[in-house]
Amino acid sequence: MSDWINVIEKDQLGPGDHVVVDVDDVEIAVFNINGDFLAIEDVCTHDGAELASGELEGEAIVCPRHGAKFCLRTGAVLAPPAYEPVSVFPVRIDGDTIQVRDDRWE
Repeated sequence: MSDWINVIEKDQLGPGDHVVVDVDDVEIAVFNINGDFLAIEDVCTHDGAELASGELEGEAIVCPRHGAKFCLRTGAVLAPPAYEPVSVFPVRIDGDTIQVRDDRWE
């Protein structure tokens, strides 16, 4: 289990923006989707490419390499060539700071 990691002040991450942070050697991308802060592992399950620089489509991210699409809220695959979901992570606001952690091994 990891501790909560400070990512960025919430007023520094505007709508449609993202930031990538390393949590216990896992790259986690945190997105601001209309004031909701959502976090996924920054790895496409199709070929291991990073996802964060892909195009946002509402609450989805499109992999910049081959076009796989994932739901930022659930990690579900919305379009191939990926078939496995991406990991999602809990996000919280502590004061004015966005925090995230990797809770997969609890």
